[in-house]
Amino acid sequence: MNHHTQLFKHSTYPSTQIIMGLKKAGVLGATGSVGQRFILLLANHPEFEVHALGASSRSAGKEYQDAVAWKQTELLPELAKSVMVQECKPEGAFAECDIVFSGLDADYAGEIEKEFVEAGLVVVSNAKNYRRSPDVPLIVPIVNTEHLSVIEKKVADAKAAGSKKPGFIICISNCSTAGLVAPLKPLVDAFGPIDALSATTLQAISGAGFSPGVPGMDVLDNIIPYISGEEDKMEWETKKILGSTNAANTEFVPLSDDVMKVSAQCNRVAVTDGHTECISLRFANRPPPSLASVKKTLSEYVCEATKLGCHSAPKNTIHVLEQPDRPQPRLDRNRDNGYGVSVGRIREDPVLDFKMVVLSHNTIIGAAGAGILIAELLKAKNLI
Repeated sequence: MNHHTQLFKHSTYPSTQIIMGLKKAGVLGATGSVGQRFILLLANHPEFEVHALGASSRSAGKEYQDAVAWKQTELLPELAKSVMVQECKPEGAFAECDIVFSGLDADYAGEIEKEFVEAGLVVVSNAKNYRRSPDVPLIVPIVNTEHLSVIEKKVADAKAAGSKKPGFIICISNCSTAGLVAPLKPLVDAFGPIDALSATTLQAISGAGFSPGVPGMDVLDNIIPYISGEEDKMEWETKKILGSTNAANTEFVPLSDDVMKVSAQCNRVAVTDGHTECISLRFANRPPPSLASVKKTLSEYVCEATKLGCHSAPKNTIHVLEQPDRPQPRLDRNRDNGYGVSVGRIREDPVLDFKMVVLSHNTIIGAAGAGILIAELLKAKNLI
């Protein structure tokens, strides 16, 4: 992977469906599971309209309803059915987009997303290709929106130089990382660094997509204690998300192992949606805070997206649950339409300081939904 991403530098709807003032959105990888979720979340959105859908050359030239094997639990939105699918190139309807959401597989995302950014387009990507790039924000929109300052500087510098607004890419974190860092952020802000963190995940099958996905006979009556690449992603992504920027505000400085050690173990379980994570943590500062202050800090945390009034932002960023058997995926994954994170069983840990169970909706705040909320933040900050 080449990480020097500093080089990033006709409507498909009948006119009666276009609402004036909406930002035009494109979706890459529109026929895949993440692409479908983007389309579902964009349907009837008050700030964005789907303007372009991109997929492979096999699907290009077909109406979307004929190109897609729709797998969502909600029906295919009417507004997307007759949209003509085009190839994933920054031309045609894509060239008119204010923002482009990428649900592309990592095998194809790298070069395609690079072409879009070089063409001056804004890309919010669910793929892993540029997450490690030092100048690309890795954003969980209820956690580290201060990292968008790197984009704000890039746009301001271009304006000062009399240049047009530059293209740029923002990466969505791994789905399991999103749930992990949600409770960590307010705790670090309130009580200082966490120097040791252990996480064991119970991850839903929707996180594997549907092609090839997880074979039913493998996961039914079973737990699969391995998800390729997942543990490594959780361990380093957490350090970038909780890290800072350099003095020039142009690149990100992840936390070092000397500051925080992270250990993750990932398991696939027979749950449709919702990643559950059992985490234990230790604060660097001694003595640690009280159990009551930890619960209070989590329950009172309000993310910036909520403060800015973003449409999809959760009313309650973190739901602290006191019932001894919660959170549970079937009961708690849809809190705040999947944008809220549930935290329960918060208690003292005899080895570290505290342990808790975290539940997040992996296809919403952990994937496409995070992209939508990032776009709303970009609009609120006048970056698109």
